[in-house]
Amino acid sequence: MGRLTLVTGGARSGKSRYAEELAAATGVPVVYLATMEATDEETAARVAAHRARRPARWATVEEPLDLAGAVAAAEAEATVLVECLATWCGNVFWRAGLDDGAPAGLWEGLVERVVAEARELAAVALARTGETVVVTNEVGWGIVPVGRLTRYYRDALGLANQAIGREAERVVLVVAGRAIVLGS
Repeated sequence: MGRLTLVTGGARSGKSRYAEELAAATGVPVVYLATMEATDEETAARVAAHRARRPARWATVEEPLDLAGAVAAAEAEATVLVECLATWCGNVFWRAGLDDGAPAGLWEGLVERVVAEARELAAVALARTGETVVVTNEVGWGIVPVGRLTRYYRDALGLANQAIGREAERVVLVVAGRAIVLGS
């Protein structure tokens, strides 16, 4: 059974760097599963910065949607670093094309889909031999968003984080560059 670690925190908390250090410390080949698509100059710069920070020997797989499939396709004993669940959730929401006027049932169905796919990701990660490290954001600590899109996104990501966190051997909260391993 593989080892699953969830690394969470706020924006610019140091969670990505922490997760990269965890992956490097395993001493086995690392597959970096990137979910962000370079859709404009700003995201292209962010992708380039992350790419430059990674060791050249790490394999990179760019997959904006099928996380479970990409993790399943990785070498069984490699460490897979998923960067990041929050971006993936955003990709799912963006591609769904719903607007604030869409019926609540469509939004709720989208949330259910995200949670189901997060559960599938956790199951696939645990079925591997190697370690899987999933990076995500904590988005529920702020104010309640005004629009439906952002409210349902917050709900979906929070529930997806819970689904993975329940299955993870470790959940790590990173705040101001410091990591706190959370107990069960």
